[in-house]
Amino acid sequence: MESFHHRLHQAMQQKHITQSDLCAKTGISRSTMSQYCSGAFRPKDSKLHAIAKALGVKETWLLGYESEEEPSFSLEDYPNLRPIRLKRFPLLGEIACGEPIFAQEDRETFLIADAEIAADFCLLARGDSMIGARIYDGDAVFIRSQPMVENGEIAAVIIDDEATLKRVYYDKINAILQLVPENPAYSPLVYVGAQLDSIRILGKAVGFMSLF
Repeated sequence: MESFHHRLHQAMQQKHITQSDLCAKTGISRSTMSQYCSGAFRPKDSKLHAIAKALGVKETWLLGYESEEEPSFSLEDYPNLRPIRLKRFPLLGEIACGEPIFAQEDRETFLIADAEIAADFCLLARGDSMIGARIYDGDAVFIRSQPMVENGEIAAVIIDDEATLKRVYYDKINAILQLVPENPAYSPLVYVGAQLDSIRILGKAVGFMSLF
């Protein structure tokens, strides 16, 4: 594994950036930058981030953890371009957009989507009760795990081991939970008192993707 200062010199040479230039871009003092360049010590996180950004390289590459060649250009020089990063999201089965259905949990199946989606897993929507929220049968719905949601937010809800996707409204004073569809053809599901013991919020819906 190459050392930090070797990678630093390599990037500076390819970018035609001097120590003085790098100091000006990062706000790091010349004496400190000189120690980085000599290999006396490595920068801490904040300064490492500033150096990587100024050179248009990844922090992990600067630290020598990646063997790939340093990029030949900085994305800051091309503001019209955005890197697309993908991530594997566990696909945990199906969720009802209608009457609750059993959600099959299969952690060996994944869906690849934009890494910027702040979700922990995804489910396949079945039915048409959420079409008013533009969630159609067969869409992938991305869920962020959390035990509670705000009133009016769309959530994946487990009811007696069966799953449904609805807007959640909870009246704490009267202990009444309403799961409201986005289709007037369906009535809200209402639970009160001891019925609430059989209900668990799996997480908040944070995105969807049409697969067809």
